Amino acid sequence: MHVFLQTARLLLRPFTAGDTDHLHALDNDPEVMRFINGGEPTSREAVETRILPRLLHDHACSGTRGFWAAEERATGRFLGWFEFRPLDDHSPAVVELGYRLNRAAWGKGYATEGSLALIDKGFTDLGVERVTANTMAVNTRSRRVMEKSGLSFLRHFTGDWPHPIPGSEHGEVEYELTRRTWQQRR
Repeated sequence: MHVFLQTARLLLRPFTAGDTDHLHALDNDPEVMRFINGGEPTSREAVETRILPRLLHDHACSGTRGFWAAEERATGRFLGWFEFRPLDDHSPAVVELGYRLNRAAWGKGYATEGSLALIDKGFTDLGVERVTANTMAVNTRSRRVMEKSGLSFLRHFTGDWPHPIPGSEHGEVEYELTRRTWQQRR
């Protein structure tokens, strides 16, 4: 198994087709999906035909994928995933940070630990100049992870929700961290 990145407690690796069951379970927890789609279930077919191919995409500009399966190092237990994806397939300069962890992993610092490691790798090894992340304004847990990972509030905006979900009426927020700010804090 190829390991992309490891921390004290996490192992981030590329997804494989063998992760279908993990992804299906993750995306069928209504609390995990609350701020994504309002907690609606995801079909296995959608995981296989739409979600997994996106997670398996290689970005030539960075020589990496943009999504990483997260496992607990001590047990090998699947915890969820992290996104660190170039927004432009031709340039690694701006990446989007994201995370989706199962409920058993919540409140343990895994999201912050993985995010910090990806940010460091991005700025030191991958040519990243700016990290961006967004979530619903009411998603206080995710916003807190962004802040603990060094990102700063950039703006509040209203996204185009084809199917509004509870909380979407409050809009979304974007956070960012630039290479310059990251270097100044070191």
